[in-house]
Amino acid sequence: QKTSFHRSQTLGYKNGYAFSRLPREGVGGDLLFANQLSQDELDDLCTKGSTLTYGQVRRSAPSSFTPAFVAYDKKVLKFDAYFQEEVAISAEEHYRIRQVGIYYYLEDDSMCVIEPKVKNSGLVQGKLMRRHRVPKNEQGDYYHWKDLNLGIDLTMYGRTYRLVNCDSFTKVFLESQGIEVNPPEEMVSDPYTEQRRTPVQKPIVPAGPDPFRQFLTYDTKVLRFYAIWDDTNCAFGDHHPCVIHYFLADDTVEVREVPRRNDGRDPFPVLMRRQRLPKIFVDKNKNFPSCVLEITDHEVQEWYSPKDFAVGKSVTLLGRTFLIYDCDKFTQDFYREKYGITDFQPVDVNKKPIEKAPQVIPPYNGFGIPEDSLQNCLSLFPKPPRKDIIKMLENNLKILRYQVALESPVPEDKNRRFILSYFLSDDTIGIYEPPVRNSGIPGGKYLKRTRVTKPGSTPENPIYYEPSDFTIGSTVEVFGHRFVITDADEYVLNYLERNAESFPAATLQSIRDHFHPRQVVVETASSGFPKKDLDDLIVEVQKELKLHHEPFNTRKFHEAFHHFDTEGSGFLDKTRFLNVCDRFHVPTSTILLKKLIDYCSCGEDKVNYRDFLLAFPS
Repeated sequence: QKTSFHRSQTLGYKNGYAFSRLPREGVGGDLLFANQLSQDELDDLCTKGSTLTYGQVRRSAPSSFTPAFVAYDKKVLKFDAYFQEEVAISAEEHYRIRQVGIYYYLEDDSMCVIEPKVKNSGLVQGKLMRRHRVPKNEQGDYYHWKDLNLGIDLTMYGRTYRLVNCDSFTKVFLESQGIEVNPPEEMVSDPYTEQRRTPVQKPIVPAGPDPFRQFLTYDTKVLRFYAIWDDTNCAFGDHHPCVIHYFLADDTVEVREVPRRNDGRDPFPVLMRRQRLPKIFVDKNKNFPSCVLEITDHEVQEWYSPKDFAVGKSVTLLGRTFLIYDCDKFTQDFYREKYGITDFQPVDVNKKPIEKAPQVIPPYNGFGIPEDSLQNCLSLFPKPPRKDIIKMLENNLKILRYQVALESPVPEDKNRRFILSYFLSDDTIGIYEPPVRNSGIPGGKYLKRTRVTKPGSTPENPIYYEPSDFTIGSTVEVFGHRFVITDADEYVLNYLERNAESFPAATLQSIRDHFHPRQVVVETASSGFPKKDLDDLIVEVQKELKLHHEPFNTRKFHEAFHHFDTEGSGFLDKTRFLNVCDRFHVPTSTILLKKLIDYCSCGEDKVNYRDFLLAFPS
């Protein structure tokens, strides 16, 4: 009854690899039941073979494969060996034994030869043959671990190595592979190296006197003394620190000068070369020349010896006297053992510090400022006095201006007015005289900017003028000239009020009392006349002056007010003020003039003529 006999697909590809899978349905689409066998039963079915005579035969499972580079990784056979090397250029040795280690790497059958490095051997040691497969013969064969054993000669690249021993791993490995390991041999040493290691026998010193006994006993033993050579008796002489070396090997003496920093002398190493120094000469014949090139033993009765040197003693060497003030520890031990001397107290040769004479500052000569003149006494190249930079930055462009009058018995100087400017940045004072035409006195700079001392101060302790010294009516003495302060700038009042804690109350009150009448005038004017009305009033007065046919001499008008204001306060009595106006016949209407006078009036008897003169520009 079955008509479909097709089979399921069991072969396929996944990610580029071919694989097989179990069929999902039977032939013709029949239903397949799930496999109920375990994995072990399935493995047994795979290993069973069909036979009709003896039944099923069980096959062994295939063994797992392990590559050689994994099985023998980091497994190395080590053999101790040596080889003989010829030495053709040495008279002391004809050959040399060099001990090496031969390493055989099981993972790739490669070999290398390494010689341990010996310090100061003079040979190129280390890796003598790099790791690679070593050829065995000309047929292309390579050495194998089966070719290695103890007690054999191994020739590689023309050099024959004698294998004498191996480590425990090598021995166990060879025996596990069925190779009988030969007994180890003794490592041969280098005869020349063994000869060098043999201690040298010291020569027997004879008991009797020997010319070389002193040299052999005291070689490299030197007595060191620290001395001072006093050369102050000569011109430009000084105390020279020196070191005296006494060589015990041949009784010679050497003197070296110790250079000091910035002593002004060339640093030469040796003052007296190493030589034997005579102490006492034999009496010479009078006819024998006193200048000779060399001194023989027959001419010297006694040479200098260690007993002639001691701490605190002066010795004369070739005409120079040295005072020994100390010695080193070896010298002290030598004298303590041989001569029994125990006193080695050093002598103090340090110079006493010279008392520095106090510097006397000469009196001030009057040229320049005292601080600047003082720099000529402090250094050869004078430098400008240091300035207070912080004060200069904080008080830059801050100037207090005062109007001063000159006190002078000369009548022409009574009406002279000056502007005294105090610069807060550096406490300097400058005086300027405004020029007045036809006065006969040229105006301009009267005193350049400088610091002014108060009368009675000394050049050693100068006291300079400060802002607290400037009050209305006070006298300022500037280099013999006396000035009386009559007025101040409004900035002075504002500055003193902002910094009231830094100035005396009397100074601030003096400035306030001086500016109080002006403040009353300003308050009166501002209450009666607005600022705009005042400007319009001044414009109208100036228009009438322009319309007048005869020119009005405003310069003489100004000079007349300043002439009557002897105190320079800017105020005049109302009667005198009206007399001046009547004398010059001001060419304006009476109404405008009265309004202007009412504006400038301060109370009933004072008029601020400076505000009044704003309508009459010079």
